[in-house]
Amino acid sequence: MKKAALITGGGERLGKAMALALADMGYDIALHYNSSENHAKKTAEEIKTAGRRCEIFKADLSDVKNIKPMTARVFRAFPRCSLLINNASIFEDRDFMKVTEESFDREFTLNFKAPFFLSQEFGRRMPAEIIVNMLDTRVSAVEPGHFVYNLSKKALRDFTLMAARALGPKIRVNGICPGPILPPPGKSAKYLRRIAGRTPLGKPGHPGYVISALKYILENGYVTGECLYVDGGQHLG
Repeated sequence: MKKAALITGGGERLGKAMALALADMGYDIALHYNSSENHAKKTAEEIKTAGRRCEIFKADLSDVKNIKPMTARVFRAFPRCSLLINNASIFEDRDFMKVTEESFDREFTLNFKAPFFLSQEFGRRMPAEIIVNMLDTRVSAVEPGHFVYNLSKKALRDFTLMAARALGPKIRVNGICPGPILPPPGKSAKYLRRIAGRTPLGKPGHPGYVISALKYILENGYVTGECLYVDGGQHLG
């Protein structure tokens, strides 16, 4: 049977780029979305046009009770799903004193709790082989802006390392830490160039660099517990 991958938040931005690249690598795609149905459908059509199978799966991952039913649906459709990419996240601009209990729960649940329990559920499945957590170059810094987002990604980074120990040797767990690849929602290309200009390489990246990191993780069977920075050196400070 053909290999398959589950990608959360796979309908647009880096999720879409990874979904299309994986399809090109021979994976069938289980594409998760929550509110971006039109983007998910368009991405699925592109994948099907390229000759691969793609099914879309709606689930609100901010409610962890939705994880088991979605995972069951995915494995009914793709019994040989061996790759999980935890990509879905939210990015809110709140400093420490403006964080509310509601905003804390919203970001921490989607950015950390959902990948945690989705990885746990995925890890129970016999075909499971690889988990990739999409992190952020910010995990290397002590930056109080976007306070809960940064904290949740730091937690997901540590989870990546711990899960690699807990799930080996059956499952490899790694992370990718993108830097200035795409402008955040609501920001312009000018904003991206300004941020990227401060990095050692002095220029923005593009999704192809993230795809290269993903391919490395998939192809090198001796790599686990690694978090790859794809950020033009931004994590160097």
